[in-house]
Amino acid sequence: MQTPTGRLLELLELLQERPLTTGREIADHLEIDARTVRRYIDALQGLGIPVEGQRGVGGGYRVRPGFRLPPLMLSGDEAVVVVLGLLAARRQGLESSEGSVDGALAKLHRVLPDPLRRKVEALETTLGFTAAEHSGAPVASDVALLLAEAIRRRLRVCFSYTAFAGEETSRDVSPHGLVVHSGRWYLAAFDHDRDDRRTFRIDRMSRVAVGKGTWRPPPKGFDAVAHVSRSLARVPWRWEVVVVLELPLDEAARRVPATIAELVEAGDGRTQLRMRVGSLDWMAGVLARLGCRFEIQQPNELRESVKALATRLTDSVAATSA
Repeated sequence: MQTPTGRLLELLELLQERPLTTGREIADHLEIDARTVRRYIDALQGLGIPVEGQRGVGGGYRVRPGFRLPPLMLSGDEAVVVVLGLLAARRQGLESSEGSVDGALAKLHRVLPDPLRRKVEALETTLGFTAAEHSGAPVASDVALLLAEAIRRRLRVCFSYTAFAGEETSRDVSPHGLVVHSGRWYLAAFDHDRDDRRTFRIDRMSRVAVGKGTWRPPPKGFDAVAHVSRSLARVPWRWEVVVVLELPLDEAARRVPATIAELVEAGDGRTQLRMRVGSLDWMAGVLARLGCRFEIQQPNELRESVKALATRLTDSVAATSA
């Protein structure tokens, strides 16, 4: 739920966007009554912002023409960081709602000094990214902020959760950390009803609210990113793959993302890789790209996929030579 201060700032933004705004438009936009509209207008005027009212048909409220808020005092380095963060968030699919990045950039333009604003606009139109764009799964800003506050204040949270198969369940958790991966938000938490730590996709949560009861702290040294990575690596695809790589653990960890596989030391400078996959042909390609010798422990069917890939590569080279 938005605070009175948040509504006051939103009212100021609304008045700056439009040449004239009626009391009814303000009330509908902020979901408040007419008396509260007048009280907020008085509050802005009390802060020295020249909000003028026009009575009668066609009347409303406006900020006196020519008035501008003091410029936002950002250095060039700071402005670049802010703009880069906003553009990267949109490219990674992390916008909380459609147009939120454009809205934030528009507000930034209004309060930056003119010389810096022109440079920032040039950066926005000329900057490109080599990383692939993610579609993402937008998360409502009020949900993300509520979860972050609950983690900081050590409060339990309750919500309804829709699993991948469509089943909806009620959850009562102690939240421990927020993690973003590939355009999606995840919550690492202790599930009180299941007496275990779990990972939840935040876009599948609904009716999120602060719960009751005592918050359960995570174990000492708990790492939310590592917990979510292990959870993602254990997603129950059709095939469970176990392979021993002729690589030391630290080198294997550099070549294999923690979000797709679990890695443990296997002795003699080797590493055991364990992961779940939906396609053994895809897994064969992963092993080929690692650039090391390996021993397949399971499943046997993976050996056939690796042999088939080797045959295709050999045939391709032969065809090119011919």
